[in-house]
Amino acid sequence: MENYTMEGRTYRYYGKEAPLYPFGYGLSYTTFQYRDLVLSPPVLPICANLSVSVVLGNTGQRDGEEVVQLYLRWEQSSVPVPRWQLVAFRRVAVPAGQETKLSFQVVAEQRAIWAQDWCLEPGTFTLFAGGQQPGQQRRAPSEVLSAQFTVT
Repeated sequence: MENYTMEGRTYRYYGKEAPLYPFGYGLSYTTFQYRDLVLSPPVLPICANLSVSVVLGNTGQRDGEEVVQLYLRWEQSSVPVPRWQLVAFRRVAVPAGQETKLSFQVVAEQRAIWAQDWCLEPGTFTLFAGGQQPGQQRRAPSEVLSAQFTVT
């Protein structure tokens, strides 16, 4: 094997082509709604961690479990990076008609890129929160919220 790039070989590097069964693929017996995605602070120093909260509601008639997924996208990077990267997930049981507020920490190391060594870069990032990957079309509908933050 002479080509060690991962382009076209994993879900992280597919480019414009979506994978047949992306991470989080599946169905549920209920429906969920995401709201109130909050990133704190919206502007943070390069070595700081990001606090994330989101409200998940079960809008269906049955109790259910949802795998809440957080993805990070670099808006500009000095080297090639994945389209988005899974940075956190949690399976949450939510009774029918109820909602719960979830909190996550995205640590600075999760924003690191490989440029002959691991390093952190300033810039703008987008964080996605939902029950599936951003832009996924092969699953029952699920909202994916997004918000931007800046690293200085």
